[in-house]
Amino acid sequence: MTTSPPLAPTPADLFGALLEEVQMRRLFPDGKTFVDAVPRRPAAEIMERFATVARADDDLRAFVLDNFELPTIASVHAAREERNLRRYIRSIWPELRRGGDAAIPDGSLLALEGPYVVPGGRFAELYYWDSYFTMLGLVHDGEEALARSLLERFTELIERYGYVPNGTRSYYLSRSQPPLYHAMVELLPEAQPAALRRRLSAMVEEHRYWMADAERLGPGDRSGNVVAMPDGSILNRYWDRRDTPREESFSEDVATSSASFRDPARMFRDLRAGAESGWDFSSRWCDDGQLSSIRTTDFVAVDLNAFLFGLERAIAVAADRLWQDALAAAFRRRATERQAAVTRWCWSEAGYFTDFDLRDGVRRPITAASAVPLFTGLASAAQADATEASIRQWLLAPGGLRTSCVRTGQQWDAPNGWAPLQWMAASGLRRYGHHDLARLIARRWTQTVDAEFQGSGRIHEKYDVEACRAGAGGEYVPQLGFGWTNGVTTALMDLVACD
Repeated sequence: MTTSPPLAPTPADLFGALLEEVQMRRLFPDGKTFVDAVPRRPAAEIMERFATVARADDDLRAFVLDNFELPTIASVHAAREERNLRRYIRSIWPELRRGGDAAIPDGSLLALEGPYVVPGGRFAELYYWDSYFTMLGLVHDGEEALARSLLERFTELIERYGYVPNGTRSYYLSRSQPPLYHAMVELLPEAQPAALRRRLSAMVEEHRYWMADAERLGPGDRSGNVVAMPDGSILNRYWDRRDTPREESFSEDVATSSASFRDPARMFRDLRAGAESGWDFSSRWCDDGQLSSIRTTDFVAVDLNAFLFGLERAIAVAADRLWQDALAAAFRRRATERQAAVTRWCWSEAGYFTDFDLRDGVRRPITAASAVPLFTGLASAAQADATEASIRQWLLAPGGLRTSCVRTGQQWDAPNGWAPLQWMAASGLRRYGHHDLARLIARRWTQTVDAEFQGSGRIHEKYDVEACRAGAGGEYVPQLGFGWTNGVTTALMDLVACD
């Protein structure tokens, strides 16, 4: 079992009892506020002082304000008189740009050496899979230097940690996010052999992280992110090295656990694994749509395995370019084996790719994750044709692509649509020649974003693709900004205009 601890102390490690009181009393509306706060003095000194402070809410809040500098959100200006969506997106890139971060003693922010882009709102640090979709827009807007700086930041993170954390906070170090570093590399080709060797090394290192312990598993075994299927084939699931409440959502996780009779440690790990998936949260990971039934680690995730197929193919291509023939052959073989295993375990006779339930031995209902094997090229032509028909039947909505067919109130379910899912579906469909549906998804999505923009002057992290307006649901208030919406919408608008 992979149980190695995170590589830096988190706010819970440093301020355990204080963090628990602040979060459980909900002294701040957003649980992320306290864990992002910057200590004004060493953690040990703060905790010594805390031992003597009165416990009334007002006293505790005054104590926090005296000992911590609270974070600010990554806000962007409203459009006001601007009515052109493309011009507005160009105008807010500078507001989402950050110049780099120095290490802060006992703070949660991880150091970064150069410029990057944040999503917006409460998400005021660098995030992993968000950034690929942000980079699409930067490239389309002539900000290739900034996009390359983002790629450099992720290369540095892999070299430092052996993987890319969920985000650049210490409390994210126990998990990653959907592995899209290879897609960033493909988006920004590198001609110089030395730079390509560095990227190849980073991709191999990331692959090693996701496949840790795979060689020790027998059929039916699981360890960390790796699962050995009954036939011995190796596939992957989402996972987190910790089994405690998420520090940024501490009170929410405790409340979810309290509503269930399940083992709290197992539930906390499943909540954390759901956060690693990026789909936090969704009926994909639950039995009845209620978060108290979440069991993310029981599912072979079709999107994760499609991304890892893409990573294996990208390693083989880069190794070929550098004349590393043995490495290229090894990863072509890995990709072929994964493709066969995904087809065996994650292809539904109903005509779509989906997650496989390890506990119940069944395939799950369709979600927008079904399009990811098309995005990475894992699907056969026949599978792509069937997936196109299934997407058109079940997921296509007036404003874009639904995330799922289920209404639960969770933000990664119907009626919400999300920018990364629109991009992966549209580009994946185009890859297999299904241009009409790709064009339809792109047009409906961009029209939805533009219609909401004309009304509110804002860009949102998610949209209701049935009502064609800003989306809702989830454990925090909807955020504005917004990196991946800006990036995907920019790219799709430009491509539709040229179509």
